[in-house]
Amino acid sequence: MKQFRGTGVALVTPFSNGKVDYSDLERIIDYNIDGGVDYLVSLGTTGEAVNLSEKECQKVLRFTAKVANGRVPLVAGLFGDNNTSRLVNRLNNYDLDGFTAVMSASPHYVKPNQEGIFRHFMEVAKAAPLPIILYNVPGRTASNMTAATTLRLAHASDKFIAIKEASGDIVQAAKIIKDKPANFLVISGDDPTALGLIACGGDGVISVIGNAFPAQFSDMIRAALSGDFATAAQLNLQLINVHDWLYVDGNPVGIKAALNILGYCNTDVRLPLAPMSQPNFNQLKKEVEKALAEEPAKA
Repeated sequence: MKQFRGTGVALVTPFSNGKVDYSDLERIIDYNIDGGVDYLVSLGTTGEAVNLSEKECQKVLRFTAKVANGRVPLVAGLFGDNNTSRLVNRLNNYDLDGFTAVMSASPHYVKPNQEGIFRHFMEVAKAAPLPIILYNVPGRTASNMTAATTLRLAHASDKFIAIKEASGDIVQAAKIIKDKPANFLVISGDDPTALGLIACGGDGVISVIGNAFPAQFSDMIRAALSGDFATAAQLNLQLINVHDWLYVDGNPVGIKAALNILGYCNTDVRLPLAPMSQPNFNQLKKEVEKALAEEPAKA
C-alpha cells in the first residue's frame, strides 16, 4: 500500500454554531490537496469523531469523498472502540465508497492486555471491508500496543497494511521496522518525531500540523523519504516551535486555532473540549507567523 507512504493529514471537522461547517471543510480539503499531501484521514482523533453522531459521521465521510473526488486516497479514521462487537457492527454498516482503508485505534479506557488487543484486532480484520491501518496512541487509550503485538498482527493477516505509531517512542517504532513484513508500513502519528522515525526507516506520517502547513510539512516528509535530510531538517526546524502550542490546550483545539489564524475555519469545538485560551492563542499566532515568514528550504 505504497499510496500511504508520505504525508497523510488527519483532517479537522470544522463547526459553526454547533453544526458541521461543510463549506469550511471543503476549503480545508482543497487546501491540503493543493498543498501536496499524499492522502487524507477523515474523522480521526483530530476530526472529533467521538463528538459526532453516527449520522454526522456518515455525512462527513460521504462529503469528504465527494470533495476529494479521487484526487488523493482517503482513510476513514473513526473505527476505534473499546467494545469489539459494537465496532464490528459499525464496520458492517458504514458506506465506505471512495475510501481506500480504515484506521482503527487500540481499545481505550479498559486497558486490555496484549492478548486482548491482538484478539480485538483479529475480529476487526474479519469484519473490515477495507485494509486496516492500526493506530497505537497510548496517551489517549491508556495502554500501549507493544512492538511484539504489532508485529504479531502484521504477520497474522494481510488485512493489516500499516501502523500509525503515535507513542512517540522511536525505539519501539524501530523494532517494528526491523521485523515487519515487507509491505507493512510504519507511519508516525507524532509530528515532532516524524523525521526521526523516517530516519529509522519509517514510511511517513499521519499529521495534525499538516492541516495548517500542508506544503511545508509534506515537503519535509518528501525530502526525508528521498534521503535529503539536510533539507528535511531545515523544514522541520521551521515548524518545531509551533508543535507545543498546538497541544497545550489539547487536540484539535490547537490546530483549529491555527487554521483560524490562517482564515480557514473558526475555533469552535464540542464539549468537553473548549476553545484555546487567549494567551495561548496569542503565542500560537506568533509562532505561526514566524513559521510562515521563514525562507523556504532549498532542495
